[in-house]
Parts: sequence; C-alpha cells; structure tokens
Amino acid sequence: MSRCCVRTVRGLDRRQFIASAGALVAGTALAAPAIAQTRTRLRLGYLHVVAVDGQIWTGLDRGAFDKYGLDFDLFEFNTGPLVFEAMAAGKLDVLSAGGVISNYLALGHGRAFLINDIEVATAQLWVRPDKGVRTFADLRGKPVATTTRTTAHIFLSVALRANGIDPSEVEIRNSSMSSAVASFIAGDVPAIALWVPFNIQVRDKLPEAIKLVDASAFYPQSAAVGGWVARRDYFEENKEVLVRIIRGWAEANDHIVRNNAAAAEALHKNHYAHASLADVVESLKAQKMFSSREWKRLYSDGTVVKWLQQVSDFFMVDAGVAGSVRASDYFDPSLYLGVVQ
Repeated sequence: MSRCCVRTVRGLDRRQFIASAGALVAGTALAAPAIAQTRTRLRLGYLHVVAVDGQIWTGLDRGAFDKYGLDFDLFEFNTGPLVFEAMAAGKLDVLSAGGVISNYLALGHGRAFLINDIEVATAQLWVRPDKGVRTFADLRGKPVATTTRTTAHIFLSVALRANGIDPSEVEIRNSSMSSAVASFIAGDVPAIALWVPFNIQVRDKLPEAIKLVDASAFYPQSAAVGGWVARRDYFEENKEVLVRIIRGWAEANDHIVRNNAAAAEALHKNHYAHASLADVVESLKAQKMFSSREWKRLYSDGTVVKWLQQVSDFFMVDAGVAGSVRASDYFDPSLYLGVVQ
C-alpha cells in the first residue's frame, strides 16, 4: 500500500468555541445534546475530494466536531480501496469514502453509520477524438482506464450498458486514478472513467478531450452514495463516539446546504487552494446533498438501503461473489435516527 499523508487536527480553544457555538446550532435538527465533557481522539481515513471530505473540513473549521469533544488524526488516501486496506490492517477507526463503501461493506469489512451524499455527477467518462473515440460506439474493442471497485467503475458499467455496449466489449485497464489520468493524457488509452476532481487535470492538460457523459445522466435509476464506516469492533464498542460524529457532521452538513457559496469559498481558501473556486463550486454541484432532516426520511423509508444494495449488487456480480452481506445488515441507521429529529 502506498504511503498516506498524515495530519493531526486539534480542536478550537474555549474562546473560539463560545464565539461560534450559536452559529453552529442554528437551523440544525438535532436531538438536544449534552456537550461532551471528555475528549476522544480517533483515527479517520478519508479521500481528499469534496464529495468525501467537504463535511469533515467544514465541521473542523467551524468547531462542530470540537464541540462534541472529538479530535481526529487524519489520514489522506488516494482511493477507496487503499483506505479500506488501512482499516482492515487496524490503522484506522473510521473512514469516509465514496461509492466504494458498498463493495467492502458487502464483503464484511466494517459497518456504515452515516451517509454524506449521492455522487450524482462526480463520475465522468472522457474520450480522445485524436485517438479515434468520439462516441460510445467507438469504444468497442478499445481500452478504458479507470480504478476498479470504485464509483468510476460503477458509472462506467452503467454508462456502457445504457448505450448498448456490454462491459466485456471494452478493455478495462485498472490502476490508481492518478496513473489512469497520466495514461490518458499521455495518449496510452483513448478513454477514461474518472471522478472529480481528476477532471481538472484532463481539462487543463488536454483541452481537445471530450466529456462524453457524467453520472447525472443515470440518476436516480443509478445512485452511488458515499459515507462513513467504522471498523466492526470499533462500531460495537464506541457507539457514543459515533453519535458525537453524527452530531458534528449534521451541523457541518446543514451549514453547507444552507450556505453553499460561503461553504465553497471556505473550502477553497482553507483546503483546496490548488484548485480554482469555480472547480470547488463545480464539485459541490456534482454531488447531491440533503439537509440532516431530509436524510432522516431517506434513512427511515429504506431509500438509503436500496441505494447501497444496488451498488453492492454490481460489485458482487462483477467479482463473482455469492453470499455477501446485505445492505440492511451492514448499514445501521439507528444511531442517526436517534440523533436527528
């Protein structure tokens, strides 16, 4: 496994908390909390993409997690498979990732307890006309770069089938997404299924490339959701800590939903300076977010379980796995439903 980046984030001091506490709770539908009297430090793995870490950074910047006595040791990973490998090795307590969670959870690796968003348009298919690919029909018999067992892989399969092409009719080349993008830009492959923000590199370095389609074309029939997962032993032994994560997340999430432009500016300034503000805004638009109260309805009526199971089915069929864990067993909505009113 490649080495990850490690960053320790400490909470705000007491004066900062008092100054910001009122703003944090305004408008968020939470059951009446007791401010944490003890602090908990835990190891959180994540992907540095807005659809995964937007609520994390917003919550840290605004003191939402500090309010509930949480200190994260943050570990950044490039792909979902890598962050799950770290959890399996006991190096993480919880993680936040994209649609890949439906693969590893179905294999029994962890318990999901919190959903971030729907990756409506984060996955995209780009092609190179100079390499003979302008349409879906041109993809037959051609190599397509991507990272398998990820949101991009799900999207690629859906997009191909929707356009009359069986995935077996193309050559799917698996690598890390950074390597896949480099291969596409170098001209080694004529097509790539990627996720935001890797589209920025393609757009900037290969202006002649065409975005053939993104995942929004197949929503809501196909919906990949990302969220938070805990190690199975950590989940069973630390539910009170997970409840505090949910409380902090809900305040951060609702701030983004209510103040999208301000949230995008803060994310850009503090955590995405390598991208433009327009890119961060685009990333937020590529994901579908709901208020914490709206998520409660989607948890309660079984919609979230249906979305998770749909993606798990894809991964399990693709891998030839039978007898996998059902979404109704690997996703526990009870902690969230006990917090959000």
